[in-house]
Amino acid sequence: MTTSSSTHLVLIPSYNTGAAVFHTVRAARKFWQPVWVVVDGSSDGTGADLQAMAAADPGLKVMILPHNQGKGAAILHGLEAALEAGFTHVLAMDADGQHPADKIPEFMRTSLENPGALVLGLPVFDASAPLLRVRGRKISNWWTNLETLWQGIGDSLFGFRVYPARPLRDVMAHSRWMRRFDFDTEAAVRLCWRGIRPINVAAPVKYLRPEDGGVSHFNYLRDNVLLTGMHTRLFFGFLVRLPLLLWRKLFS
Repeated sequence: MTTSSSTHLVLIPSYNTGAAVFHTVRAARKFWQPVWVVVDGSSDGTGADLQAMAAADPGLKVMILPHNQGKGAAILHGLEAALEAGFTHVLAMDADGQHPADKIPEFMRTSLENPGALVLGLPVFDASAPLLRVRGRKISNWWTNLETLWQGIGDSLFGFRVYPARPLRDVMAHSRWMRRFDFDTEAAVRLCWRGIRPINVAAPVKYLRPEDGGVSHFNYLRDNVLLTGMHTRLFFGFLVRLPLLLWRKLFS
């Protein structure tokens, strides 16, 4: 059953995900309306086909960026359009089929019941998950929890989550970062710094093999260097905010 909302929408950034994006969009539309897709300068021809899908589906909107700008930049583009249209929250999910579309109603319901919160997906991995990725994210999660004084971010990298749109847009508007792979982690940390409470909801995650249509743009060297620089930057920001964070933790 498809649920419609005038306040909460599904936002899917997509970059060269091939046929996977069509499966993801159809799955999301099965459970929610509206669904918006931001095509981030894809060169695989999916933009035109997605626009054709949208022409036949009033619950689907497709925006195409002229060149690749990064996941965070694509989400920011969608955020600004969502706020202009009167929406208050966006559920971000990846286009590559890793995120569980059947969990959309539960995440949206949690957000509707807690509109001031950040609803974070807590990934449940199966045997398809690369061990290096699973172990590596524990390091990022430890730093994230230190930088927020353990306010409750269950996973800093899982991008299936519901954001309050205006606070996120405001955070991004005052930062030159958060435009590429650093988006998910830094968004969660900076929203916690603003007093946005995280709520964790378990969600299964799938790692599809290339032969099964899986697409990954993760680069171990490049993106781990980016994450290292991001955590260095956030740690110094944490030190500046430490008195406020301590006061909030002790007295709120």
